[in-house]
Amino acid sequence: MTAFENIAIGRSSIPALSITAILMTAIAAVFFLYWRRKHQEQTSLRYLIAGAAGFMVSARVLELGVHYFCILADTPASRFINGNTAAFVLYGTMTAGVFEECGRHIVLKYIMKKNRTPENAVLYGIGHGGIEVLAVLLPAIMSYLVIAITFSKGATEEALAALKITEETAAAALPSVQAAAAFDYGMMAFNVIERLFAMLLHIGLTVIVFYGVTGAGKGTLPLAILLHMLMDTFPALYQRGAVPLWTVEVWAAFWTAVIGFIAVRLYRKMKERTMS
Repeated sequence: MTAFENIAIGRSSIPALSITAILMTAIAAVFFLYWRRKHQEQTSLRYLIAGAAGFMVSARVLELGVHYFCILADTPASRFINGNTAAFVLYGTMTAGVFEECGRHIVLKYIMKKNRTPENAVLYGIGHGGIEVLAVLLPAIMSYLVIAITFSKGATEEALAALKITEETAAAALPSVQAAAAFDYGMMAFNVIERLFAMLLHIGLTVIVFYGVTGAGKGTLPLAILLHMLMDTFPALYQRGAVPLWTVEVWAAFWTAVIGFIAVRLYRKMKERTMS
C-alpha cells in the first residue's frame, strides 16, 4: 500500500492530540460543574440528560439518516448536492438547523414540562453540547491518537497490520491516517476554540428556543434555525475548500457573540418574569 509509505507522524501529533482530548472533555465538564454548583436548587439533572438524548436522536439518528440518502448513497439527490457547492452548503446548514432546533423544541415543549426554569434551559444546552464531545468528537480524536501512536512505533507495514488496514480498507482509512499525521498544535487550538464556541452556541440556541416554549415570545424557533444555519455556513464552505480555516473561526466568533447577546437578553427577561 504505497499511499501510506510517505506518511510521517509529526513530532507534535501525539502530544497535540492528547491535550486536545483532555481540553475538549474539560470544557464540557467545567460548564456543567460550574452551572450545577451555582444553580443547584433551580436545576434538575433531567434537563442535562434530556439535552444529551435530544442531540443523539435529532442529530445522530434522524439527521444522519437523511444524510445517508442525500450525501452518502449514490442517488440523483446526492450527486447534485455533492457536485454543487451552493447546494451542499444550503443542504448542510438547513438540515443541521432544522433537526437540532426542532429537536430542542419538541423535547422542551412536549417532554420536559416540569421545572421550566431559565437555569434548566442552560443545563439542557450543556447536555446537548457535552454529549457531542463525548459521543462524536472525543472518539474521533482518540482514534487519531491511536493511529499516531501506532505509526510512530515502527515500520509502516507493522502499523497497518496492527490497525487491521488491508488493501480493501486502505482507501477508507487513508484520510484518517493523514489527519492523524498532520495534527499539530495549530489544529489543537482550532479544535478547542471551536468546541468552546459550540458549547456557547448550544446554550444560547437552547435559551432562544426555550423562551418561545414557555410562551414568552413567538418566532423563536425559526430564529434559532436561521441563526444555526448562519453559524454553520462557513464550516460548510470550508469542507468544500471554498474558504480558509481562519475565516471559520472569525465567523464562528461573530455569530457566537450575536447568539450570546440575544440569549442573554431573553434569559434576563425570563428571570425577571419568574421573580415578579
